[in-house]
Amino acid sequence: MSSKENREAYWKANLKLMGLLLSIWFIVSYVLGIVLVDQLNTIQFGGFKLGFWIAQQGSMYVYLILIFVYAKKMNTLDKKYGVED
Repeated sequence: MSSKENREAYWKANLKLMGLLLSIWFIVSYVLGIVLVDQLNTIQFGGFKLGFWIAQQGSMYVYLILIFVYAKKMNTLDKKYGVED
């Protein structure tokens, strides 16, 4: 594989990963935390309404998890395409 093809494949894989993780973040923070909050508030979680908990705490936990997933997956991609530090 040529250097240009390698860079293009690496960038395509990077964009695919970012798109997936940003979609998860959007679903958790916007859809669950705002759009479906009333339906989720009918469920209790740790003594709090689930919609409230997701909007206030859950979305931040998901964001932190996504940061670690992105770092791990990018390290894997870097090794696969030979661009690791």
